[in-house]
Amino acid sequence: MKTILFTGARGGISAAVINRLTDQDYFIYVTVHTTEQLKEVSEKYKEFKNVKCFKLDVNSKKDRDKLKSVDIDILVSNAAIGYGGSVANMDLKRLRDNFETNVFSNFEIIQMVLQNMLNKNSGKIIVISSLAGVMPLRFLGSYCATKASINKLTQCLNKELKLINKNIKIKLIMPGMYHTGFNQVMLENKYPELKESIFSSKEKDIRFIEDLFWNTFEYQNLDSITNKIYKAITKDSKKFLYIAPFSQQIGAKLYQMFKW
Repeated sequence: MKTILFTGARGGISAAVINRLTDQDYFIYVTVHTTEQLKEVSEKYKEFKNVKCFKLDVNSKKDRDKLKSVDIDILVSNAAIGYGGSVANMDLKRLRDNFETNVFSNFEIIQMVLQNMLNKNSGKIIVISSLAGVMPLRFLGSYCATKASINKLTQCLNKELKLINKNIKIKLIMPGMYHTGFNQVMLENKYPELKESIFSSKEKDIRFIEDLFWNTFEYQNLDSITNKIYKAITKDSKKFLYIAPFSQQIGAKLYQMFKW
């Protein structure tokens, strides 16, 4: 029975994937950010003997050190936060917090887990990033920048490990726009700061354009991305990059071709 550890597994896409794995031959560690979230997921999975839940604040060294005693075969690195705001005048503390959670703390965990995988010469690390890492979105520059960093770090890690080890697989997942509630929190939390910024007179226009854009392109059904992550976890494949939905993958490629 292989062990899988999910970070940032309270809900959304991770929860949908976990639901598909609970009746299979895996032992699943479900980790969440806060004690309140832990109560929620513990209740949700209490009937499953192959699921263990615990608190893992990726920014806490004490919490990260819990992983030293856990033998992990498959890591799904998903923990993330998102702040909105203009690059012109956003609070740089929020930018630092965004990078600390999404990039630095997640890669501390990846490094820790990877050492044990190298020792036993097997394992799989699945990094959840975003198409936002290749497509800049107005007033989401902080989040887009963290995901671009994750993309490059994961790509470099994959190339480096190929020089020394063929039994540890690295996978990069780039979801497009899916309706999990995460995007709405990120879009909304910029407005208190925006009201006091050089964009204050544009608030109504910004809201209108964003509502139109996200209502048009955000997918309600998660199946296309959960299928990709499920395959990355369960299949023994050399495939590195998984992107969904297909329409937004094409849109991202077109943007990269004609962005300048």
